[in-house]
Amino acid sequence: MDKRFMEEERRKHESGEAETIGAAAAASGVGDRLAEAVFADFRRKERRMSLWVRITQIVLLVIFFAVWEIAARMQWIDGLLFSSPNRIIQLLYAKVADGSLFLHIWVTVLETIAGFLLGTLLGTAFAALIWLSPFLSRVLDPYLVVANSLPKVALGPLFIVALGPGLLSIIATTLSITVIITILNVYTSFREVDPNQQKVIRLFGGNRRAVFMKAVLPASYPTIVSTLKVNVGLSWVGVIVGEFLVSKEGLGYLIIYGFQVFNFTLVIGSVFIIAIAATLMYQGVAYLEGKLIGKRD
Repeated sequence: MDKRFMEEERRKHESGEAETIGAAAAASGVGDRLAEAVFADFRRKERRMSLWVRITQIVLLVIFFAVWEIAARMQWIDGLLFSSPNRIIQLLYAKVADGSLFLHIWVTVLETIAGFLLGTLLGTAFAALIWLSPFLSRVLDPYLVVANSLPKVALGPLFIVALGPGLLSIIATTLSITVIITILNVYTSFREVDPNQQKVIRLFGGNRRAVFMKAVLPASYPTIVSTLKVNVGLSWVGVIVGEFLVSKEGLGYLIIYGFQVFNFTLVIGSVFIIAIAATLMYQGVAYLEGKLIGKRD
C-alpha cells in the first residue's frame, strides 16, 4: 500500500515538473515572440524615419536649386557673380564633352587620396611611437602643441621652394594639415585607454609593446576611424590650397583660373564637384567604420 502511494506521489511530482517546464517553455516562447515583434516594429519605424529624412533632404536640395535658378533668371541676384544651376550644368557638360574635366578630377582625387592615406598612417605611427616612449612623449609634447597652432597654409610657399612646384609640394601641404591632427587625436585616445586592461596584460608578463598591441590599439579603433573622417575634409583643404599655389591641373587650378578670368560659373562648378567627391570619400570611410566597429563589437 505504501509502495503504491509513493509511486502515485512520484508520478504526480514528475507530472507537476513536466507541466512547470512546459509552462516555462511556453512563457519563454511568448517572450521571444514578443521581443521579435517589438524589434520588428522598431526596425519598421527606423526605416520609415530614414526614408522621410532622405526625402526631406532631397526636397530641400531641389528647392535650393530651384530658388537659385529662379533668382538668377529674374535677376534678383547677379548672374555673373553667382551663376545659376543651368549655366553650371552647361559648362560641366562642355568640359565632360572635351574630356578635360575628368583629367582635373583624377589629378585632385589622386593627390587627396595620397595625402589622406599618408597623413593617417604617418600620424598614427608617430602617435604609437611617442606612446611607447614616455620620455619622447614628454620631450615632444610642447612642440606638437606649437605645431598644431601654426597656420599650415602659410607653410605652402616653403614646401614649393624646398620640393619644387609639383605633386610633392601639394602632398606636403596636405600632410602638414593632417599629420599633426592625427597625432594629437590618436595619442590622446591611446592615453585614455582603461588602465585596468593594461594591468591585466602586465600581470601575465606582457611588456609595453604587448600592452599596446593587445589593449591600447584595439581600444582606439573608433578614434582612429573618426580621425579618418576628419582627415577627409582636411586632405581636400590641403590639396586645393596646394593646387592654388603651384598646380596647372586639378580642381583647385580650375577654381583659381576661374577667378583670374572672372568665370565664376567655373569656380562654383568646381566647388560642387569637390563637394560631391568629398561626400563620396566620406561615405566610404563611414562604411569602413561600420565594418570595423561591427566586427570589433
